Amino acid sequence: MNKLTPVHELKGIGEKTEKLFLKLGIHTVGDLIQYYPRGYDVYEEPVLISEVVEGKVQTVTGAIFGRVQVSGNRSMQVTSLYLKGISGTLKVVWFRMPFLRNTLARGGVITLRGLVSRKKSGLVMEHPEIFYPSAKYEEKLHTMQPVYPLTSGLSNNTVMKAVRQALDSLPLERELLPETLRLRYQLAEYNYALRGIHFPEDKEVYFHARNRLVFEEFSQFICSLRLLKEETDRARNDFHITPKPQVDAFIRELPYQLTRAQKRVWDEILTDMQKDFSMSRLVQGDVGSGKTVIALLALMTAALNGFQGALMAPTEVLAKQHYESITSMLEEHHIPIRTELLTGSMTVKEKREAYQRMEDGTAQIIIGTHALIQKKAGYKNLALVVTDEQHRFGVKQREMLAQKGQMPHILVMSATPIPRTLAIILYGDLDISVIDELPSDRLPIKNCVVDTNYRKTAYRFIEKQVAEGRQCYIICPMVEESEHLEVENVTDYASMLQEELGEGIAVDFLHGKMKQAQKDEIMERFGSGEIQVLVSTTVIEVGINVPNATVMMVENAERFGLAQLHQLRGRVGRGKYQSYCIFMTGSHDEETKKRLDILNKSNDGFKIAAEDLKLRGPGDLFGIRQSGLMNFKLGDVFQDARLLQMASEAVSSPEAADSEWLKKMEKHAGNASVIL
Repeated sequence: MNKLTPVHELKGIGEKTEKLFLKLGIHTVGDLIQYYPRGYDVYEEPVLISEVVEGKVQTVTGAIFGRVQVSGNRSMQVTSLYLKGISGTLKVVWFRMPFLRNTLARGGVITLRGLVSRKKSGLVMEHPEIFYPSAKYEEKLHTMQPVYPLTSGLSNNTVMKAVRQALDSLPLERELLPETLRLRYQLAEYNYALRGIHFPEDKEVYFHARNRLVFEEFSQFICSLRLLKEETDRARNDFHITPKPQVDAFIRELPYQLTRAQKRVWDEILTDMQKDFSMSRLVQGDVGSGKTVIALLALMTAALNGFQGALMAPTEVLAKQHYESITSMLEEHHIPIRTELLTGSMTVKEKREAYQRMEDGTAQIIIGTHALIQKKAGYKNLALVVTDEQHRFGVKQREMLAQKGQMPHILVMSATPIPRTLAIILYGDLDISVIDELPSDRLPIKNCVVDTNYRKTAYRFIEKQVAEGRQCYIICPMVEESEHLEVENVTDYASMLQEELGEGIAVDFLHGKMKQAQKDEIMERFGSGEIQVLVSTTVIEVGINVPNATVMMVENAERFGLAQLHQLRGRVGRGKYQSYCIFMTGSHDEETKKRLDILNKSNDGFKIAAEDLKLRGPGDLFGIRQSGLMNFKLGDVFQDARLLQMASEAVSSPEAADSEWLKKMEKHAGNASVIL
C-alpha cells in the first residue's frame, strides 16, 4: 500500500462508503492521512454543577433527583431528569431514548458528559454520554478521541478506523527536514507527528505533532509566495497610466477631507500605476478607515485613461452595495464613467448583456463577485483588478481574474489587522500600504465586557436603542462545526429573544448553512431596516454597510479570537450615531478577562492584534481556531505566529538550500490552494 492507493482498498470501505469519502475530497490513502481531525473529545475531570458553562462539553457527577420523565410524541420522545450535586441541580435531556427511564434508578449516582446549552428554563445538558456506575468514567479520563469533519451518512468511527488502518499499513516516510533545523526549532519527526495528530496519547503529544505539521504547512505556503513574487516581479504591462485632473477635482469636492494616511496610500498606488511593471499592492486598514474611496480613485484613474477596472467583492450583497455607492458618487460628481454589476444571481439575459458591454469596452468599472472570473466573462482592456476583503479569495481565483487582462495592476484590500512583522511574511508577494488612522468625524465605539448576569440589562438596552430607531446585531458562537448545533444555536436563541423583546421588535437570524440567496435576502432586509435585531454566527463578519446599526452584542466572547471580535465590532459605528459593543462572557478565567479587556480599552485593530499575539502561549494552540484569515488545514496565523516566523526563517536558511525537504516544499507550492 502507498499514498496513491484508492481508499476503497482499505478494509471496511465498500462502494457506498467510498462515495461518502469522495464527497469529502478523499480519493486516496494519502488524502485520508492528511484529513486531520477538526477537534478532539477530551475526557477531563468532572466539574461542580455550579461551574458548568453554556456552549461547552463538560462532565458532571451527581445523584438522580426525583423521577426520570419521558415526554413528547412517538417521533420525538424526550427523556429528562434532574441531577443533584453538592453545589446545585442540573436538568438533563436525551432525545429518542425512552428506555433510559427503566435503566436509570432514582437516587443512583451517575457521571454524565455532554454539551451544556441555555434554554428558557436555564442551563440544560443535552444528550450526554452516561457512565454508570461513575467509576467507568475513570477509564476514559484524560484520553483524547479525534473528531473529524463529516458528511451525512459517514460516522466518526468509520473515519477513525480507516485512518488507523492507513497509518498502520503505510511504510514510514523518510525524514527530509535537515536535522539541524529540526533540533533548532524543536520539531517532532514527521511520522511521529502524522500519527500524533490523529491519535495523540495526551495534550503534549498533540502539541508536538501539530507544531511540526503546521510548520510544514507554513513552509509550503512561503514557498508558494516566493513563486508568486518571482512572477509578479517580472510582469511588465502596456497600460500607460497618467494622473487625471478629474480625480484631483473629485478629491477636492468630497464632503470630507482624506486623512493623512489615505493621502499617503493613494500616492503610493498612483506611483505604482504609472510604472511599466504591474502593481501588486495590499492596502490594510481598519474597518471605517476609508479603503473603499481609495479603491474608487484607482478605478477612476484606470477608466479615465481609457482602460477597464474590476472590483471583486466576497458576497453579492456587498458587491451590490459597492455598485450603488460608486455609481451614485460618479453621477453626483458628473464623472462620465459607465459602471457595470455582474453577479451569479443575475438572469442569463442580464449576464449576456453585461458580458457584451464588458467585451466592447462600454463598461469601464465592473463590480461583482466570483462571476467576474467565470469563463464567459471577457474584458476589452482590463488594467486594474481590486479585490475587497481579499483573504476570502484564493491564489488561483486572483490569478484567474488577473489573466483576464494583460498582466493588470493588482490592488488588494483587507480590513483584517495583522501586525507588520506577520504581514510581511503572509503577503510576501505584495507591497504593503497601511491606512492607520480613522476619519476625525467618527465617533469611537463604546465597549463593555460583562458576564452573563448582565444579559437582561443588555436586552433592555437593545430595546431602548430600537425604540430610538436603531438596529442591533447579536452574535452566537458556532458551538461546533455541526449543522444541527449551529442552526439550533442561532434559531433557538432568536426564538427566545423574540419572546423576550416582544412582537413589536422584528428579530431574525442568519447562519452559515443557509443558501447564499437566503443570506443575501436577510442581509438586504436588515439593511433596509425591516429587521431590527439580527441574530447571527460570524457569517456577518464580512457584511454590508448598515449605518443605522448601533449595537453589537457577542455571546460567549471568550470563544473568539480578538482579531475576529474586532472584525465583528466593525459592523457597527458606521453612521452618525453613537455605537456600542457588548462582549458577554461566561468565563471566570482571569486570562480570558485580561484578553477581552484589550478590546474594552482600544478600538485600534493593529494595536489589538499586536497585544493579542503577546498574550498567546503554547497552551492556546488547543481549542477553537482564532481566525478564518487563511485557509490552512491546521495553521492559524494568529495562534501560530511563532511557527510562521520559524518557517519563514527555515525556508531562507543556508541549511535548507538544495535540501530534499525544500525541493519537496517547492514542488507542492506549485499546486498551492491556500487562500492569500
